[in-house]
Amino acid sequence: MHKAKFAAAAALLFSMAAAPAVAQQLSPAVIVIIDMDRVVNESAAGKQAGTELQTKIGGLQSRAGTLQTQLKTEADAIQAGQANKSLAGAALEQRARAFQDKQQAAQQEIGRLENDIQRSRQYVIKQISDAAQPIVTQVMRERNASIALAEGATLQHSASLDVTNDVIARLNTALPRVSTTPPAATAAPATAPR
Repeated sequence: MHKAKFAAAAALLFSMAAAPAVAQQLSPAVIVIIDMDRVVNESAAGKQAGTELQTKIGGLQSRAGTLQTQLKTEADAIQAGQANKSLAGAALEQRARAFQDKQQAAQQEIGRLENDIQRSRQYVIKQISDAAQPIVTQVMRERNASIALAEGATLQHSASLDVTNDVIARLNTALPRVSTTPPAATAAPATAPR
């Protein structure tokens, strides 16, 4: 008798535990994959920005070469002056200090130019990403997708899930160009004395 009651109770308990699981079943997730690196690099705006950034990088390299040549000429003159003893004592110290100042100024200038290029890249990526978001949402709706994943977040996926080409085509219409000049950096607010 106890066995029959125990079996009935177990069956009742099992059916009660299974009921919420059945009631909470969700439809399978529909996923789309987007390669944002391709969107940035292959879109019309990305290509246009890439060309402009390459010009800036070329200018940076040219300027770095010019500064390097100037510094080498100065260093060679100091070494020659030391070798032929025409530069010694206070004059040598003064010239060496001036050389160090020029070298430091050149490093700071190149650092600023590199920073400007990096800020430009980040601004380009932000503009393209911001413009792509509503397009991704629209493509998700059209495909009844509930999730959009970055291509880099997947180990493997079927090519049929990849909507990158569709996003690029629509982005080319919506955003054919972007600016490579980022807005001026805002200065940090000064803190008031306490």
